[in-house]
Amino acid sequence: MSPAPPAVLLAGGGTAGHVAPLLALADCLAGRDAATPILVLGTANGLEQRMVPDRGYALAVVPRVPMPRRPSADLLALPGRLRDAVRAAERAIDEVGADVVVGFGGYVSTPAYLAARRRGLPLVVHEQNSRPGLANRVGARFTRYVAVTFPGTPLPHSIRIGLPMRAEVAHLDRDALREKAREHFGLRPDLVTLLVYGGSQGAQRLNETFGRAAADLVGAGVQVLHASGEGKQVAPAGESSDVPYVVVPYLDRMDLAYAAADLVVGRAGAGTVCEVTAVGLPAAYVPLPIGNGEQALNARPVVNAGGGVLVDDAACSPAWVRSGLLPLLMDAPRRERMGHAASGFGVRDADERLADMVLAAAEGGS
Repeated sequence: MSPAPPAVLLAGGGTAGHVAPLLALADCLAGRDAATPILVLGTANGLEQRMVPDRGYALAVVPRVPMPRRPSADLLALPGRLRDAVRAAERAIDEVGADVVVGFGGYVSTPAYLAARRRGLPLVVHEQNSRPGLANRVGARFTRYVAVTFPGTPLPHSIRIGLPMRAEVAHLDRDALREKAREHFGLRPDLVTLLVYGGSQGAQRLNETFGRAAADLVGAGVQVLHASGEGKQVAPAGESSDVPYVVVPYLDRMDLAYAAADLVVGRAGAGTVCEVTAVGLPAAYVPLPIGNGEQALNARPVVNAGGGVLVDDAACSPAWVRSGLLPLLMDAPRRERMGHAASGFGVRDADERLADMVLAAAEGGS
C-alpha cells in the first residue's frame, strides 16, 4: 500500500501576487495525488476569499496583522493581534493535520511561520519578488527550504525555481493558438500585434500614453490589445477601421492574450515578468515608480539577458512610442531574438519544482 500523501497548509493572501502562485502549487500537488489534504490560510477580505473556493480548495481565515510603520496605538496592539493570529494558524494546522506549512509572504504568512515553528513542523518559503518582504525574511530564518523567483534575491540558502503559474500559461503554445486568439479579441490575423497590460488593476500611465499614441501605432499598421483595468477609460486617438485598437477592462484569458501578441508593454510585477518570459514574448517593462523599487529589480535580469527593455515610468510617453517602441515593433528579427532570450530566462515548471521541495520538506522534517 502506498503511503498517504502529506497534508499541506498553504499560507498567502491579500493580493493576486500571493494567491496565484499558491493556487498553482495547490493544483500541482492535487494533480500528483488527488488524496492530498490541502487547506489554504488566508484573510476574510482578500482576493483569496473568492479565488480559493472558486478553485475548489477550503479556506481558513486568520486575522490580518499589519506591521505599523510608526509608533501608534496599533503598535501597542501588535503583540495581542499577532498572538491571536498565531492561534488561528495553529487551529488551521490542526484542522488539516498539516505535515508541512508553505508560505508565500504577506500578512498571512508570518502567523503561519510562527505557528509552524511552535509545532515543530517543516516549513517552506516562496518569495515572488527580487526584494523579499518582511514575512519571508522572518520565515527564511526558520527553514532550509527557501525558494525564490529571481536570481540574486537576498534570502539565506535560497534556490531559484521561478514562479508557479497557471497551467494554461505555463504550457501555452502561442503559435498553435495565435489565429484563435486574434479572432477571440476581434483582431486581424495578419498584423503585428501589441499587448498593453498594466496588471489586473490597469496602469494609468500606460492608459494615457497609449491612448494618445494610438494614431501612430495604427498608422504604422500595428494593432493593439489594451487592458485598461476595471473602471478605467482609454480613448484611442486616431482609431482606424482597418487596424484594430481593442480596449478591454480585464483579460480573463491571459493565455489567449499572450498567444495573440508579438510584443508586450507592461508593468514589471513578478507575475507579469514570469509569465511573459515563460511564453517567450519580448517586452518593454515600465516598472511602477513607487514602493521599494522591486519591479525594476524584477525586470532587470531578463533585460540583461536580452529578453526585454526597461523604460522609466516618466519616459513612457507618446514620443517614446514613436522613437523607441515602433522601430522595435517593425523589426521582426530583433523581436525574434528578444523572444528567444526571454524564453531562455523563463521557467515553465516552477510549480513542479516547488512541489518537489514541499514533499522533500515533509519527508525530511524541520
